[in-house]
Amino acid sequence: MEVVIVSDAKAGGELIAGAMAELLRHKPDALLGVATGSTPLPVYEALAAQVASGAVDVSRARVAQLDEYVGLPAEHPESYRSVLRREVLEPLGLDPAAFLGPDGTAEDVRAACEAYDRALAEAGGVDLQLLGIGTDGHIGFNEPCSSLASRTRIKTLTEQTRVDNARFFGGDIEQVPHHVITQGIGTILEARHLVLLATGEGKADAVAATVEGPVAAVCPASALQLHPHATVVVDEAAASKLKLADYFRHTYANKPSWQGI
Repeated sequence: MEVVIVSDAKAGGELIAGAMAELLRHKPDALLGVATGSTPLPVYEALAAQVASGAVDVSRARVAQLDEYVGLPAEHPESYRSVLRREVLEPLGLDPAAFLGPDGTAEDVRAACEAYDRALAEAGGVDLQLLGIGTDGHIGFNEPCSSLASRTRIKTLTEQTRVDNARFFGGDIEQVPHHVITQGIGTILEARHLVLLATGEGKADAVAATVEGPVAAVCPASALQLHPHATVVVDEAAASKLKLADYFRHTYANKPSWQGI
């Protein structure tokens, strides 16, 4: 696992967007795995700026969703499909047909989960999966003690998560769904390159457990240690609990310029 410590969220977003752009130059139809939330926004903004400047062509790029609410229509403004349309597809100028995501309105949710795993495989697999991390170490909606071999499945949201997400639903927790579909940890680990972005002091403990702790289901993100190409990009605040921070700074500063992340 490579750890890259950057000055702030903007620098992290530019670094990751640069990696995405480089991937697209070599593989124009690459499948990019995207996440929702505030953390990845600097990545999407930086990539959109590169597209606008003509530095990268995304006309053949494809986008895959990490998770989705169960029961919200796709056109609902707070469905993750709608959020990603506003934050990723439209800024990049991508056709909606380039989007892959699970069907959160399916009558048979289990079948929808299995179908999404198949769709990802049939699309050739995710080339680069962008991840955020929760303060408890969760990735996607894989909460602590999720199986490290789990596949795309339905998960029940904790009450705290529903309280936290109520701000997106006018402060009304009753409007927040109880369930989500999420790629499982085993599904996530099948992406060719995993890139986790974490910013802020509130993520410091989770980052330290992910990078320097044991691989354990109590910290789902620690499964990234099992991946052959995982990159953790953190700002100084999120890196503040890392014992090997100086080592990570040294190795990144001295790596070959052609190597990328």
